[in-house]
Amino acid sequence: MGMPRSPKGRARLVHERLKNEYEAICELDHGNAFELLVATILSAQCTDVRVNKTTPDLFRRFPTPLELAAADPIELEEMVRSTGFYKSKARNLLKMANQLLDDHSGEVPKDLEKLVRLGGVGRKTANVIRSVAFKLPGLPVDTHVGRLSRRLGLTNEEDPVKVELTLNPMVPQNERGEFSLRVILHGRQVCFARSPNCDECVLNDFCPAAFAI
Repeated sequence: MGMPRSPKGRARLVHERLKNEYEAICELDHGNAFELLVATILSAQCTDVRVNKTTPDLFRRFPTPLELAAADPIELEEMVRSTGFYKSKARNLLKMANQLLDDHSGEVPKDLEKLVRLGGVGRKTANVIRSVAFKLPGLPVDTHVGRLSRRLGLTNEEDPVKVELTLNPMVPQNERGEFSLRVILHGRQVCFARSPNCDECVLNDFCPAAFAI
């Protein structure tokens, strides 16, 4: 099969293929939007597996923004230490919890612009919350989404925000979150940063990177 001529056609084919390979599942364990927000903040520069080992105790100790906002900073640092960058993460969690109480009546906002004003929240985290917790349009761009998008010829951008803004017109609004989740899973399981497993890749018949190997 030849490569679809347009990036939009390529993106559509990518998602069609990946739908047959992966369920669109967020691998961060959570029970509500607040827990997902906490877990996603902790996931920066950390694996989902490690975060999932940390959050059960954290969620029991601080089940809502009210408890988290009142947390002792030293105790919180110790609880999130294993996720790395624990001082800044603890500081961001405290700031975020207080902002939820002060500005949002203790609720996680759905609006992108309101989300990115929270401590520790950038566009990627905001889009995770929107697409996973609220089922709203949002295309989180992590290292996997950026890498695969460039390899597949969907974008030449390196900046995650520019990658997102390039991909958005290519992916239907109601599919953006699932597109991101499936691309992330493919990046973790097949399209590795080093030595991608192109022989086993369901996209290898139209991926420019596969042709180059």
